[in-house]
Amino acid sequence: MTTIAFIGSGHIGGTVARLSIAAGYDVVLSNSRGPETLKDLVGELGPKARAATPAEAAAAGDLVVVSVPLKAYRDVPVEPLAGKPVIDTNNYYPDRDGRFPQLDDASITSSELLQQHLPTSKVVKVFNAIFFQHLAALGRPAGATDRTALPIAGDDAVAKDAVTTFLDAIGYDAVDAGPLAESWRLKPGTPVYGTPYAGDNPNFWESPGVPADSATIRTALDAAKR
Repeated sequence: MTTIAFIGSGHIGGTVARLSIAAGYDVVLSNSRGPETLKDLVGELGPKARAATPAEAAAAGDLVVVSVPLKAYRDVPVEPLAGKPVIDTNNYYPDRDGRFPQLDDASITSSELLQQHLPTSKVVKVFNAIFFQHLAALGRPAGATDRTALPIAGDDAVAKDAVTTFLDAIGYDAVDAGPLAESWRLKPGTPVYGTPYAGDNPNFWESPGVPADSATIRTALDAAKR
């Protein structure tokens, strides 16, 4: 069975880890504070989970989820991730991350920054456009009439296929938003960010979550404006 590793185990990372365990995957968790700080989460997840350092997690994972603040992207280990599909869950929040001029002038996307940092990995953007509580609640079995879709972007077709297979296993369809250069369509403030999964509630973090199918997500992606 594929091992899903996590560099960053906060709200999104922890939620994806829970979904992964429920789908039968083994998980390896890490954060910047050390494996001992993940004792409670590992205990909650059970015997298919363990904690490690970021480098150890990167080496152990067949598919690796990077879920760290953008300002820390240069701390992601490079060599252990060579050749691997890497899921990027991040968003650019200047108040948190400081200013990145190349993001402010739209000359590059945040996922392309991570891809530049990981030149031998295969970065795929996903999970950044959905609130973690909605992610925890909206997964459905394949074929369900109320199945939700998530937008993904990436430059490598094989990596996108691997991520699509993973999403299917944890209860979600995938909608291809194109290459990493188009991943701005998923960023905060665009129509696909948060809103499709919140229904009519303008404060999406207060909504219990509303299923959003592939057609809904495609329409939101197509409506994005720079």
